[in-house]
Amino acid sequence: MQFFIDTALLSEIEEAAALGILDGVTTNPSLMAKAGVRDFDAHYKAIARLTRGPVSAEVISTGYADMLAEARHLHSLAPNIVVKIPFIPDGVKALRSLSEEGIPTNCTLIFSPLQALIAAKAGATYVSPFIGRLDDVGHEGMELIRQIRQIFDNYGFQTKILAASIRHPLHVLQAAMEGADVATMPFSVIKQLFQHPLTEKGLSQFLADYEKLKLPS
Repeated sequence: MQFFIDTALLSEIEEAAALGILDGVTTNPSLMAKAGVRDFDAHYKAIARLTRGPVSAEVISTGYADMLAEARHLHSLAPNIVVKIPFIPDGVKALRSLSEEGIPTNCTLIFSPLQALIAAKAGATYVSPFIGRLDDVGHEGMELIRQIRQIFDNYGFQTKILAASIRHPLHVLQAAMEGADVATMPFSVIKQLFQHPLTEKGLSQFLADYEKLKLPS
């Protein structure tokens, strides 16, 4: 499974990349605004320089022609930029056109297996099921991952499943077990992946035992 970080903060991307396990970045206008970004183009270029992996940059247009124009512009900023397209009818049309042009896409706001199937048929490079948001409204988000995985395997779709809206490490574990290709998560969750009380306890014990063995000077 690949690990993407879901953020617009350059400092978080740099720190995650330094761990050696970061495969890509996802962001969106909300995260950009939260980070205080004013020049989106310059910021996308900066993000793209921090990782060799894909960087998902989202269109803000909702009409077919405008989405195409915006997607072409975003992809021109850096070769590793993947264009996020919302799952709406004009978005699906844009997915097909962009796929034919060789521009990689990430179909976002996926909440049902049929939406994922349609996006895959339209040529999406990634689909992003929002598992945390489904959990928030009383549905089992992980069931969506299972259903999409089965459908894609049934028909040999090459579209990758990008588990999004991840809330905690258990989501990452479950998504990996269900066959998601990618998990994108906040930096806070990436840091939690390293934590276990027994690891911390064991390290403390090792260090304490070493101190006992040191000869007095």
